[in-house]
Amino acid sequence: METEINTNGFPQLEVTRKTGDEPFHLNGTPMDSLLVNFWSWSMSDLVSNTTRGVLAEYIVAHALGLTDRLRIEWDAYDLRTPSGTRIEVKAAGYLQSWHHDKLSAITFNIRPARGWDASTNVLAPNPQRHADIYVFCVLKHKDKATLDPLNLDQWEFYLLRAAVLNEQLGEQRTLSLGRLLKLDPLRVTYGGLAAGIDALSKLTITATGNSAMITL
Repeated sequence: METEINTNGFPQLEVTRKTGDEPFHLNGTPMDSLLVNFWSWSMSDLVSNTTRGVLAEYIVAHALGLTDRLRIEWDAYDLRTPSGTRIEVKAAGYLQSWHHDKLSAITFNIRPARGWDASTNVLAPNPQRHADIYVFCVLKHKDKATLDPLNLDQWEFYLLRAAVLNEQLGEQRTLSLGRLLKLDPLRVTYGGLAAGIDALSKLTITATGNSAMITL
């Protein structure tokens, strides 16, 4: 029998929101393990670099009321507000899961990239920063005994328009916290994220930064 060739490709998968109660099964026969067991097994270390980044995206999305839309891992930007503002979330922390002799330096990846469209599997021709606003999330707590990434008071957030990064840093790939502070970002707590992003999204002109132009 000849294998049928699919000439139309395979469209983007429509992902449905899971609850965690979905069981693993063998052709419909439930097993004694649920999806939530996989989540707790694979993502309980909230301080690991990968999981911390995803957690930071969720924290920002929750602050903005944007958790109805499921996360798309390889989107050109992380979040989009109802008004159309595109947001990129970056995360870093002083403490790591493994043993270390000193606190980690805070650095963020700001590399321009070619945007990818999941619905067409097409890459944009030129690398660029696709978001309008960057949210730099710092897990600022420095005591491992009391570290709790779910405690939003242990985070601080720095907001900066992508236009400032493009103007001041060009195609620079990484950004230290010290250099970020020199760009005059808007510094907020969790409770100020929504108002801060709303304020930045309404700016049409920036000189060297943001915070001098905004009062929250």
